[in-house]
Amino acid sequence: MKTKALGLDLGDASLGIAISDDYKQFARGLKNVRFEQGDTNTPLEKTLEILDNEPIDVIVLGYPKNMDGSIGAQAKKSEAFKAAIEKHSSVQVILLDERLTSKMANQTMIGNKKKRKKRKATIDQTSAVVLLQNYLDTGKGE
Repeated sequence: MKTKALGLDLGDASLGIAISDDYKQFARGLKNVRFEQGDTNTPLEKTLEILDNEPIDVIVLGYPKNMDGSIGAQAKKSEAFKAAIEKHSSVQVILLDERLTSKMANQTMIGNKKKRKKRKATIDQTSAVVLLQNYLDTGKGE
């Protein structure tokens, strides 16, 4: 059975989700899940739903280190989210440095002529695509 990779970009009020094709060559946006700030259950539930419905064998979770490489509050949220996923699933979760993915995602959307409001609504999903594609391009997903 072919398996896929899942890319996640956890923000304060949304979770961007990307998924690979069966060959783990290409990432595409799956959805953007909105939730109340501080709500950790909704993003976890949505992630576990996907794991129940798709043959996922690896999750690539954005790890937003500070520009100097230190671990800040957002990175600690990713660490806690990784632990929560691993508590409820046997799928491997990899933390991947995402310091510049939001900037790259925003530039991609500007290049595609997306309006500012649309960019703001989907930035986490597009960041998840960039993050997952970066991982797939390294060949580690094979």
